[in-house]
Amino acid sequence: MESPASDIARRLAREAEAVCRHYLSNGRRQGRYWIVGDVENTPGRSLYVRLTGPTSGPGAAGKWTDAAEGTHGDLLDLITANLRLASLADALDEARHFLSLPRPDPPVRQASPPAQTGSPEAARRLWAMGRPIAGTLAERYLAQRGIFGVDTIRALRFHPHCYYWREDHPDNDPETWPALLAKVTDAEGALTGLHRTWLDPETAEKAPIDPPRKAMGLLLGHGVRIGDAADLLAAGEGLETMLALRMALPGLPVIAALSAGHLAALILPLGLRRLYIAVDSDVAGRNAADSLAGRAAADGIDAIRLTSRLEDVNEDLRAMGLAELRAHLRPQLAPEDVDRLLLSVNH
Repeated sequence: MESPASDIARRLAREAEAVCRHYLSNGRRQGRYWIVGDVENTPGRSLYVRLTGPTSGPGAAGKWTDAAEGTHGDLLDLITANLRLASLADALDEARHFLSLPRPDPPVRQASPPAQTGSPEAARRLWAMGRPIAGTLAERYLAQRGIFGVDTIRALRFHPHCYYWREDHPDNDPETWPALLAKVTDAEGALTGLHRTWLDPETAEKAPIDPPRKAMGLLLGHGVRIGDAADLLAAGEGLETMLALRMALPGLPVIAALSAGHLAALILPLGLRRLYIAVDSDVAGRNAADSLAGRAAADGIDAIRLTSRLEDVNEDLRAMGLAELRAHLRPQLAPEDVDRLLLSVNH
């Protein structure tokens, strides 16, 4: 199939003398050629444009050569150089105008097929619509939970109008609420799912809907990762729990598995030497921690449980404050990790 540029060049070649008279008016016809100084229409005899001949190949009409510069091309090239056009698209538009041709119809955009509800593809599309968390309602929500400094966390975004289907009325049209988005990834960093926390725009608390949180995509074995794990990692259930732990121990990479069941099934990264497990205080939380600790030990990973005074680390942060939370966590750390995780925050 002939390209648009080749088609236009061929049409120009059929009108070669008219093209030369229009763009190279300082030249003149001499036999089968139009002679002028250069492509910019300078008077002279250096540039030759063939006016007759076949439509392509040797001796084709519309071909030109500048003997002084050693340059050559077709009439579309000549128009581009003559008018100093910046792009092929501009040259094609100019040539169509000269030839009195209509502009081509814009290409038909193929709509993407709808993603299956709750699928990883749906999660990827929703994540792409999110925006950075800084200065948003999501940042206010976390601040009210004692969590600050989240504006640089790449796993968090904000969506101002995120769809919500009420589970007690699944056939109703969806509502829209602002939402905190948290990206669920696998060990290689590929997005597999998304966690949404819908928010009340007036109070910056969770939205008055039940439930105010939902996850989508493939979650089993994966989680919301903050920081790059190497030899150390902390794992726990809730997003706010692990954000609070990251505040207290900023040098410690963390992962939020988002539920007790998913915590127990978390896939641990290769090369891990020590795993800290933030234990929620309910039965499900303790059982999940025990299961994960057993799997870690079987892989030769030192597993250490971090317990809270209240329900979880975030509840401790809100009740105790950051300094007291660090003091509570310090004796639970492996001695060789204390300076690594706390020295920078104590100076």
